[in-house]
Amino acid sequence: MGCAPSIHVSQSGVIYCRDSDESNSPHQTTTISQGASTLHGLFVKSDAADSIPAVLAYQSRQQPPCSGPRRRESRAPRCCGIEAETQTSSSSLKASATEVQIGPMRLTQDPVQVLLIFAKEDNQSDGFWWACDRAGYRCNIARTPESALECFLDKHQEIIVIDHRNSRYFDAEDICRSIRATKPSEHTVILAVVPRTSADQEETSVLPLLNAGFDRQFMENSSITACYNELIQIEHGEVRSQFKLRACNAVFTALEHCQEAIEITSEDHIIQYVNPAFEQMMGYHKGELIGKELTELPKSDKNRADLSDSINACIKKGKEWQGVYYARRKSGDSIQQHVKITPVIGQGGKIRHFVSLKRLRCTNENNKQLCKSHRDENYSGDNSQSESHSFKCKNRRKDSIDVKSTTSQSSDAPSVQTRRYSSMARIHSMTIEAPITKVINIINAAQENSPITVAEALDRVLEILRTTELYSPQLGTKDEDPHTSDLVGGLMTDGLRRLSGNEYACSKNLNLSHSHLSVPNTINDVPPCIAQLLDNEESWDFNIFELEAVTNKRPLVYLGLKVFGRFGVPEFLNCSEATLRAWLQVIEANYHSSNAYHNSTHAADVLHATAFFLGKERVKGSLDHLDEVAALIAATIHDVDHPGRTNSFLCNAGSELAVLYNDTAVLESHHTALAFQLTAKDSKCNIFKNIDRNRYRTLRQAIIDMVLATEMTKHFEHVNKFVNSINKPMASEETGSHNEGSDCECTANMKNFPDNQTLIKRMMIKCADVANPCRPLELCIEWAGRISEEYFAQTDEEKRQGLPVVMPVFDRNTCSIPKSQISFIDYFITDMFDAWDAFAHLPVLMQHLANNYKHWKMLDELKCKSLRLPSENNN
Repeated sequence: MGCAPSIHVSQSGVIYCRDSDESNSPHQTTTISQGASTLHGLFVKSDAADSIPAVLAYQSRQQPPCSGPRRRESRAPRCCGIEAETQTSSSSLKASATEVQIGPMRLTQDPVQVLLIFAKEDNQSDGFWWACDRAGYRCNIARTPESALECFLDKHQEIIVIDHRNSRYFDAEDICRSIRATKPSEHTVILAVVPRTSADQEETSVLPLLNAGFDRQFMENSSITACYNELIQIEHGEVRSQFKLRACNAVFTALEHCQEAIEITSEDHIIQYVNPAFEQMMGYHKGELIGKELTELPKSDKNRADLSDSINACIKKGKEWQGVYYARRKSGDSIQQHVKITPVIGQGGKIRHFVSLKRLRCTNENNKQLCKSHRDENYSGDNSQSESHSFKCKNRRKDSIDVKSTTSQSSDAPSVQTRRYSSMARIHSMTIEAPITKVINIINAAQENSPITVAEALDRVLEILRTTELYSPQLGTKDEDPHTSDLVGGLMTDGLRRLSGNEYACSKNLNLSHSHLSVPNTINDVPPCIAQLLDNEESWDFNIFELEAVTNKRPLVYLGLKVFGRFGVPEFLNCSEATLRAWLQVIEANYHSSNAYHNSTHAADVLHATAFFLGKERVKGSLDHLDEVAALIAATIHDVDHPGRTNSFLCNAGSELAVLYNDTAVLESHHTALAFQLTAKDSKCNIFKNIDRNRYRTLRQAIIDMVLATEMTKHFEHVNKFVNSINKPMASEETGSHNEGSDCECTANMKNFPDNQTLIKRMMIKCADVANPCRPLELCIEWAGRISEEYFAQTDEEKRQGLPVVMPVFDRNTCSIPKSQISFIDYFITDMFDAWDAFAHLPVLMQHLANNYKHWKMLDELKCKSLRLPSENNN
């Protein structure tokens, strides 16, 4: 029983015709009536079918003729529309999908799709039609150039057969060029069917066909077997090769997203590919590398010739090499890498490529042992390598040792160079007697002094280790120095002091208002008076109070724009100046101008000091650009929304912030959290919106770590770690050798150890935060007055609210400001800046510190409790 074919009309007017399963031939004439309209003769044998629909697809489920002569009525359908399609039947000789192996990848290739472009149906088009059916291919037929291009863009066939025997109906070469102009055609094989030449005809050149975009030519032959053989050869040759090439896109996608640096070179060491991780690690753009020979790139002088020869000898034998290798980045600094170089063997066992995988050495604590094993394995006998805290720092500053050449100073103020020399000598015997330092000294004594038994030393160690504050110095009695005790107690405790009863004072909350100042208008041009002041911003003696006055207490925006621009922060963050300006305005608006000390002027001052430190040769050479950007941002936000009260006050008052942060680093946690909230809240001021996620996470972590380092409870821990990990190894190298160029080597090596970079950044922001005693005397006096006033206000409020008085010595009626400054310098500043000066070389700061200390001592000896002598105040 026969059924009429089903007709489906899509919204675009496409008509799909499907024969019934019982039909016996793919060639039928169909008539369908619908109302008054009649569609007839959809498959016709004439050329004049102008009324045929634009798209017509024919699907056949019949078996092709297996043997015997083919009858005319069994031929493929005549079709004037875009396509006639045949699908694989159950009797096809080929499976519907094929597994293909490419290296370790196992791929599944779908049935090949073929597009036949024949203007008229004949034996040749029938031959290819039935050949496709025999091979299990999906075949489409197009009659016009327009329908051919539309069909190809829809299905992306792997093989296209174009009738090139007669130019009466269409230009085959033009059709080929139009298809080749599309991107999908790069993986398509296009076959030209050319007329058979007679014996007396000279064969034509295939060059015009190749120039038009054809891959192969097929001499006219309507035999199904001939057509089948041609298609099978194309599939197992070009089609399968193109399929493997398409699969390579997945491999390259993986390489592009790999976090390890990858480099592919030819057998002649010509760079053919580098991934983004390689660009980021080495500082080059891939356009600067691809096509270059490795020998054309700058090499580090640390790469010994024998090591390079050893590597080449290994990989040229087809063996894999891996080990530790020095490389020089585009910026000129040297980095140490774990490298694995693998030869890629091609046909005949010949090396075709070299693939190098590289990662930075010692990226975290967990792989330091692995780093050491690699170094021992590949650099055995190479004394240029050292432990993580041993650096080549000889001849750090030649002028710092030659005391005889220093300029003489006044008798009561030692010369800067003499102070530098003495401060270097103090590094090994600093006065910070933290328990952990005692442990180290006892262990050293046990090792060096034989009369002291190991048992006695261990007993002493255990006694010291019973304390829970290993880095906190042990204070004397309060009667010895009440100023120091109060100051340290107020800055270095959580403030949970008991009242007269047995309960903590947590019932009263500090009302922390977050009312924002009005955001300043957009700054188009810096006023001349401000620009003139900013010309001197790179000097340590820059007067931040003058900038505060001329900017109407908005110094942070103006100074921030200048400093961030000088250090290339907008370029690093890929943000516009307008975004940076908006961000600075929002941050400054959230500083409290009513605070005597912790306001945006203090933030601008810390930013200035940080920028000054970043300009020092040793600091600059030890940090990456990301570290510099993080330091500048951390300095800007480090006290945002500071309420003018200490952590101890907030904890005693049971403030919302203290409860939120569990009485731990309350303000510092709030500063960082609020800064990132404000930044992400509005896209107009989000300076991080254009950087990738990994870089943002690294930058964010560095910023948070630096701001938290300004919290004073871990002050001595940070200083001790810096001294033991940075100063002492460098001082030992300096006193033990005087080789030229070792300072550059030391700072370059510093970048290989993120832990040391972290210590440097913490020390830098800590010194910038409390650098007031190292400023010129007039600036130092102004800052001392401001911080004293803020502490006075806190004491007043504690008394009003009945809270514990954290620093009783800061009573405005009885306090001696000179004594408080002397205690602060003695206890917090001297040792810290001695250590920082030994690293960064800051003679100007150390001279200011000596002069300022002399000023406060003089006032104290004269029993003066104010900032100046009464006679000076009157003047």
